[in-house]
Amino acid sequence: MTRLPQIAMLADGRRLHLQDGPIDLIIEARGSEANIRAAYDAAARRFTGLLDELCEELPGLRKAAHPLQCGLQGVVARRMHDAVAPFAARHFITPMAAVAGAVAEEILYAMTARQLDRAWVNNGGDIALHLASGEQCTVGLVDRPDQPGLMRTTVIGAEDPVRGIATSGRHGRSFSLGIADAVTVLARTASQADAAATIIANAVDLPGHPAILRRPANDLQPDSDLGARLVTRDVGRLDDGEIASALEAGARKARRLLTDGLIQRAALRLHGETRIVGPTAIPRRRVRESVMQ
Repeated sequence: MTRLPQIAMLADGRRLHLQDGPIDLIIEARGSEANIRAAYDAAARRFTGLLDELCEELPGLRKAAHPLQCGLQGVVARRMHDAVAPFAARHFITPMAAVAGAVAEEILYAMTARQLDRAWVNNGGDIALHLASGEQCTVGLVDRPDQPGLMRTTVIGAEDPVRGIATSGRHGRSFSLGIADAVTVLARTASQADAAATIIANAVDLPGHPAILRRPANDLQPDSDLGARLVTRDVGRLDDGEIASALEAGARKARRLLTDGLIQRAALRLHGETRIVGPTAIPRRRVRESVMQ
């Protein structure tokens, strides 16, 4: 039986909240009142039953992705596979690494059948963007996904190819093989950003370091798509050289993905230190403002 998700406008009267099981979306659209209303109605219709669609293919979504072949059927499931496939030849990765971004994209696509100036769908920090010509938005980059507060911001304009933002790391909703506090990736789509953030966050690491506590993923969550792979649970004291070494390992991975056209920019954070990878720097200003403007 299809579940009925929670659908409600937030107190500000501008943003829509959609929640069903682990999927929790905050949505905002700008444009005419009629087009915003139609977009929100479309988002709610597409959201209803979406979790059930994914659950029907969950065994396949939890298997290691093949770089060329995809046996998944649903449109969101196939988008998840397409996002992780470029990494599958070199890394263990499952379509679940792109689930949050792919869901955000699907809802945004349903909304933007209507004419909107700009819109965004935020799925727990993984964000799909729509920007009409001449529009821009300000995106906040967090120091840690599990704590409030912004590290810095960057402005994305309509001429910029970025339409997806995602953050991964050991403090996020999913397990991480690496030790990064946060890795935020800007890419052409939210699902691509989601997959790339996972890969880069895994690469920020110091294998075998005694200050790093790891546990098999399936000890913590029996049905984890990571199986018995060791995931990071705690990171003790690291000296400056060790922090720099771990960040550089992640930055090398990010630079390769940038060269391959899989990301546009990335910000890597560990123990108060940051590395930026991209063709242009991300502004280094601290602000008190919403994550999206």
